[in-house]
Amino acid sequence: MAKRDYYEVLNVGKNATKDELKKAYRKLALQYHPDKNPDNKEAEELFKEAAEAYDVLSDDDKRAKYDRFGHAGVGGASGGSGYGSMEDIFSHFGDIFGGGFGFGGSRQA
Repeated sequence: MAKRDYYEVLNVGKNATKDELKKAYRKLALQYHPDKNPDNKEAEELFKEAAEAYDVLSDDDKRAKYDRFGHAGVGGASGGSGYGSMEDIFSHFGDIFGGGFGFGGSRQA
């Protein structure tokens, strides 16, 4: 299955600011968070998809490559998730909302 456009995933325009991206991601992350949707594989996949889209679009370098080359520019042409595990997603999620969500390691300021 082909990957959806990251802007479409977050429901933002290509000229979206970092604040708009963050707000859109936060809304989706809260909606599809596994704690709110236990045993719901579709919600889990949507959560992962939103996290992957935010990861690329919130990074200026990755976003420029994505805008120029699409998924191939950011190593996402295979159709698989760009994250190795839920721990990776939650660490990114914690960066947005604060806190560590109980997944090993400590974050230092």
